[in-house]
Amino acid sequence: MAAKSRTGSRGRKLAAKARVRKTSKWEADLGRNPANYESLSPITFLSRAAATWPKRLAVAHGKIRRTWAETHARCRRLASALSKAGIKRGDTVALMAPNIPAAYEAAFGVPMAGAVLNAMNIRLDAETIAFMLDHGETKLILTDTEFAPVIEKALAKTKRKIIVVDIDDPEGPGGKRLGKIEYEAFVAGGDIDFKPLKPRDEWDALALNYTSGTTGNPKGVVYHHRGAYLNAVGNVMVWNLAHHPIYLWTLPMFHCNGWCFPWTIAAMAGTNVCLRRIDAPHIFGAIKNEGVTHMCGAPIVMNMLINAPEEMRGGATHTVSIMTAAAPPPPTVIAKMERMGFHITHVYGLTEVYGPAVVCAWHEEWDALPADEKAVMKSRQGVRYPVLEGLMVADEKTLKPVPSDGTTMGEVFMRGNIVMKGYLKNPDATAKSFKGGWFHTGDLGVMHPNGYIELKDRSKDIIISGGENISTIEVEGALYKHPDVLEAAVVARPDEKWGETPCAFVTLRDGSKATADELIAFARKHLAGYKAPRTIVFGPLPKTSTGKIQKFVLREKAKAL
Repeated sequence: MAAKSRTGSRGRKLAAKARVRKTSKWEADLGRNPANYESLSPITFLSRAAATWPKRLAVAHGKIRRTWAETHARCRRLASALSKAGIKRGDTVALMAPNIPAAYEAAFGVPMAGAVLNAMNIRLDAETIAFMLDHGETKLILTDTEFAPVIEKALAKTKRKIIVVDIDDPEGPGGKRLGKIEYEAFVAGGDIDFKPLKPRDEWDALALNYTSGTTGNPKGVVYHHRGAYLNAVGNVMVWNLAHHPIYLWTLPMFHCNGWCFPWTIAAMAGTNVCLRRIDAPHIFGAIKNEGVTHMCGAPIVMNMLINAPEEMRGGATHTVSIMTAAAPPPPTVIAKMERMGFHITHVYGLTEVYGPAVVCAWHEEWDALPADEKAVMKSRQGVRYPVLEGLMVADEKTLKPVPSDGTTMGEVFMRGNIVMKGYLKNPDATAKSFKGGWFHTGDLGVMHPNGYIELKDRSKDIIISGGENISTIEVEGALYKHPDVLEAAVVARPDEKWGETPCAFVTLRDGSKATADELIAFARKHLAGYKAPRTIVFGPLPKTSTGKIQKFVLREKAKAL
């Protein structure tokens, strides 16, 4: 009885503590209500832009010129049309389109209907698309007619009956219609007075983005409204983005929802200059004709601009800010871009963290450095976004942070509100990626004494030669210093003696005649001997639509050499 009495006494004490917590001065009569709390959602940026700057240009696409008021109205109509088509809260709406107005409108109209947007890579094959449509339980797809052949094949492979809305972009080549209605007619059938559905909770799913599936099926990364809102604001903060930027869509809107920039540009009431074809003539033309002030893209975009004919570059007299990510840009590429008058901001992130989450925040004193040293500093990934709560380089098993010596390698870990909800229908992969309360990026890097991280490789890309770790990024950086090298990618090649040795795949500039022996000797001048490539293969490099070099393809080629 005594033991029972003590247990009962303890229970009463805990209950008393709970009552105290409930009636503390910070809680009593201070609850959430519609006046002081609303779930964060990036769709609210659109209504503000339309109300505050209704006549400002929101979208420019060829002859299409639409204000923020017009764009807001069209997005409401789209949301209404989706609802009339039977789309309900939590349903998935897929999008297959390049950077055109319809893709921009989907970033708002789909979540306004309470649905989840799955913007798909326009370079995917039919089998992969069919997997995504089935796995994401897609109920409706908005698809540009240019991609009718691959979408038709994908739909034939799916197990679902999916509503098709065809997009006939006036700037596009056209193509076969697969559905019963075209996008403009679909939008016109919507109610302009439609009241957008707000998320019931900011943790509600907003978007579904599939990772690049190098082996097996791609994983479905789920974003929530809160994370998208915060990262859209984070873009403004790290880029020092002023009101009314003129933003050129060189970054695919399907890639991490355009790094959250559809919502960022609405927040700042800027102008979205749509670009269906990403090439140097269209980019330089938009810079000159539309007055572009900002753009994003992988290093491949910068290489494209650097190697454009001199006569194509002329005519623009203002500075254009470029935010770049993907593979770390070689310092030589950054230096060349800045000499051309572009201002580079280097960021780093992954699909699982809404795009960019780390930025190389610039210090004024670094401006005094020589150009090459300045480029080296700018090529580092940097520090966490203000909206990311945690960033560290640590031992992948113990999660113990590595020394901040710029040398000791570890895995990059992140945590906070701009980390995904998880992988759709894949609890094992979700649990593995969040083990220990941190998101495991799979990227290897170092922490410098000033708190800036620098990537050294993907964990699967590191080369272990004779027991020594070789960073493929370091070897690539050395090759990029050669004046004849346009692009370079380094992977491991199996070796009986050393286990692995560096194998470089190189694309030379037009008219260049550099030999393999010459490039190997050049690399040895800039690297420790064991780090220099033993093999050089010349030719074009396989890439994803976002400009990432497909190293898994190169690894297979290296094995076969």
